[in-house]
Amino acid sequence: MTEQNTTPEAAATPAAPETAPANGKRKPVLLIIAAVFITIAVLYALYYFLIVQFREGTDDAYVNGNLVYVNTQVSGTVVSLGADDTQSVKAGQMLVTLEGADSSVGLANAQASLAQTVRQTRQQYRSSDEASAVVAQRQTDLTKVTDDLNRRTQLAGTDALTGEDLAHARAAVATAKDALIVAQKQLESSQASVEGTTLRQHPAVLQARAQFVQAYLASQRNVIPSPIEGYVARRAVQIGQRVTSGTNLMAIVPLNGLWIDANLKETQLRNVRIGQPVKVTTDVYGGHVEYHGKVAGIAAGTGGAFSLLPPQNAAGNWIKVVQRVPVRIALDPNDLVKHPLRIGMSTIVDIDTHNRDGSVLTSLPIANVPMTTPVFDQQLKDANAKADEIIAHEAGSNS
Repeated sequence: MTEQNTTPEAAATPAAPETAPANGKRKPVLLIIAAVFITIAVLYALYYFLIVQFREGTDDAYVNGNLVYVNTQVSGTVVSLGADDTQSVKAGQMLVTLEGADSSVGLANAQASLAQTVRQTRQQYRSSDEASAVVAQRQTDLTKVTDDLNRRTQLAGTDALTGEDLAHARAAVATAKDALIVAQKQLESSQASVEGTTLRQHPAVLQARAQFVQAYLASQRNVIPSPIEGYVARRAVQIGQRVTSGTNLMAIVPLNGLWIDANLKETQLRNVRIGQPVKVTTDVYGGHVEYHGKVAGIAAGTGGAFSLLPPQNAAGNWIKVVQRVPVRIALDPNDLVKHPLRIGMSTIVDIDTHNRDGSVLTSLPIANVPMTTPVFDQQLKDANAKADEIIAHEAGSNS
């Protein structure tokens, strides 16, 4: 047999690896990964150009609304409270009652004064009528004595009439003329206070009527009503407390007229316009409850410009900070009815800026925000009706 000639080096040398198949499997994987990233980039580009660039939003947005403060118009001591914090109240509902003994006395005094003034004025009208009757009587007397004088004058120079009788007739005419002049002056004096006006429109009656209305209002203002419908907040009054005119008693919050103040960065305002639609979500309800609204207005300055201590940018250590501008968003009232909010709650807003034809200066009215109240008008109507009733009762047929 032939002996094989092998060396240890030859036996220890490994076989060369086959690299071609491994490289062939790696390339498709890399191509797939690259295709995925390219697809993601294309989708994001489409998402940005079709959606993102037409959206502006922030989570620096909070619910805001009106705080209608309830003040007292007269001074007095609080004797009862009709509502407390968190309670709902209707427009005209009693909130606070003050002790009203002084105002009741003043009202009674004003009522008596009005009645007396009407009676005195009524007497003036009757005095004027009486003076007119006296003038007519004096005119009749003058006519009578004048006729007598004319008849006696025709008989002058005859035996039927003496000179003394003629002199007496002439004296009677002169006396009648003087009496007529006195009566006319008295008539003018009587008419001076009532001429050109009626009893209801007489200055003295109007003055007494105004004083009565004022006293009546002072009496009615001891009961302080709610000016609007809403919820009581910030009650700052207690029973037995002495309050003066203008004292802040509590606040009423109308939750049906809330809005959102979204603090957008100044770099986000370029495409924001009045009237653009807005979607709002809140922390209290989460993302499954969505509110709909519109951009109602853009503030005239940044939040820092209206702060108690505005920043002084002229300082040497100035650092530029992007400012935020409050944007008011009016909410759909129906959404507020379904899902009530409270002032100060946090929200997230998303503004659709597709339509950029709107203005950045004008503002839309906030829906359902009560800007007027008719509650206090009724007090004046009641006061006028009561005053007219007193005048009619005291005037009788001369009213």
